[in-house]
Amino acid sequence: MSDLPVLLEMRSITKEFPGVKALADVNLVVRAGEIHAIVGENGAGKSTLMKVLSGVYPYGSYDGQIIYQGAETRFSDIRASENAGIVIIHQELALIPGMSIAENIFLGNEPRKRGAIDWKAANRMALDLMARVGLREDPDTLVKDIGVGKQQLVEIAKAFAKDVKLLILDEPTAALNEADSQHLLDLLRGFRSRGITSIMISHKLNEIEAIADQITIIRDGRTVETLNVKADGVDEDRIVRGMVGRELHSRFPDHTPKIGEVFFEVRNWNVRHPISAERQVCKNESFTVRRGEIVGFAGLMGAGRTELAMSVFGRSYGVYESGTIIKDGKEIVLKSVADAIAHGLAYVSEDRKAIGLNLLDDIKTSTVAAKLSKISRHGVLDEVAEYKAAESYRRELRTKAPTVDEGVSKLSGGNQQKVVLAKWMFTDPDLLILDEPTRGIDVGAKYEIYGIIQRLADQGKGVVVISSELPELIGLCDRIYTVFEGTITGEIARQDADPETLMKQMTSTKKMQTR
Repeated sequence: MSDLPVLLEMRSITKEFPGVKALADVNLVVRAGEIHAIVGENGAGKSTLMKVLSGVYPYGSYDGQIIYQGAETRFSDIRASENAGIVIIHQELALIPGMSIAENIFLGNEPRKRGAIDWKAANRMALDLMARVGLREDPDTLVKDIGVGKQQLVEIAKAFAKDVKLLILDEPTAALNEADSQHLLDLLRGFRSRGITSIMISHKLNEIEAIADQITIIRDGRTVETLNVKADGVDEDRIVRGMVGRELHSRFPDHTPKIGEVFFEVRNWNVRHPISAERQVCKNESFTVRRGEIVGFAGLMGAGRTELAMSVFGRSYGVYESGTIIKDGKEIVLKSVADAIAHGLAYVSEDRKAIGLNLLDDIKTSTVAAKLSKISRHGVLDEVAEYKAAESYRRELRTKAPTVDEGVSKLSGGNQQKVVLAKWMFTDPDLLILDEPTRGIDVGAKYEIYGIIQRLADQGKGVVVISSELPELIGLCDRIYTVFEGTITGEIARQDADPETLMKQMTSTKKMQTR
């Protein structure tokens, strides 16, 4: 790779926000035709650096130089960088759900004929672009009607419509299942063979190790080092050491569980799809949780894990058909989220930005949002109690923010997740259901979240963890249920759990196998 010509060089990039230096003399060299990964903990400055490169932060708002194709560039906005062949795909996809695939691909860049948009040509060109990224759909299909994996491919096809030379992908596989992730990585390998350069930001270190030619590590807004994957014999442990600045001997804190009796049980749970009543999303599912126990739910995307969790949590998903919930030996009926909270349940959504948090709020408002009655008297909020509660959780969870008046939108992903956890811990739950609790979070922040989960279990609470990362479930949970097409297909003790066993149960139609 060292023989390839340099396509991009960023020299001494410094970017400041009020009171914060996000980047300090960062340097980056990317060669033509390589896959270059950028890694670092949340808040390290990775996305900020890419926003400088792509013109989101225009020339003049930062210090330093960008040398692209041998000449200094000064992008005034994102359109200027796209005209130069630099296209960024953000973690939050920039697609319009109510428009078709073709309309999204050419949005703002539509082919014209005699001054009018030529939709016949657009659809024909869209089919060609879709074929290049392996997307087999009708170009008239609405984006809202395809899965997130295919939406990611629409974004890449959109980049090709702009004659991309340097493709930047920010957490491209964060919301994808294993099959879609593998397809995307294979696609990037194909781009590399055709001479297209890619920069990839990801917290999935196994994917980085497998696909990247070079890895640049950023820590606290500074370049730490750039590694040649093959020449330097790079593995995940080596990457982690560079990211956190120390050896991380285990990805999970040491923990000896203190498991008590069964206190929560769901029996023969049946739920139908909220729109398509003929679809049963939960099929006679049963599970138990003991005090002090961390229980995992494994399944492929679309298996029905989130649907099960949300339907149990006050019937907040689907149409309840039948089934029983037992808590502390007594049947309880949860017809609403308020009922669920009143009976000691908490649910941390898989989408912290869209559902878990109001990004316009500050930390203190977010922390107490799920149970205002706890700090209100005669319907009036006690602002002193609100501040004390939020500050207490900020310290306990070690949320990195100057004060609890800080807006949650300004926090890194890991710290946002801590605020969501604080919000539900504030409700004093007996059972916490955590849906993808570490999605989009770096390895150091994951370690902290795992510690929080273990401490909650040690307090005698039951914790349910839904995760798409099998190593996470195996390393964290005391028991793991597997789910396939709305059916619980297996129950596996921690000592018997391995990826092969879980995957077999996750793809099996046989019902409830116990090991």
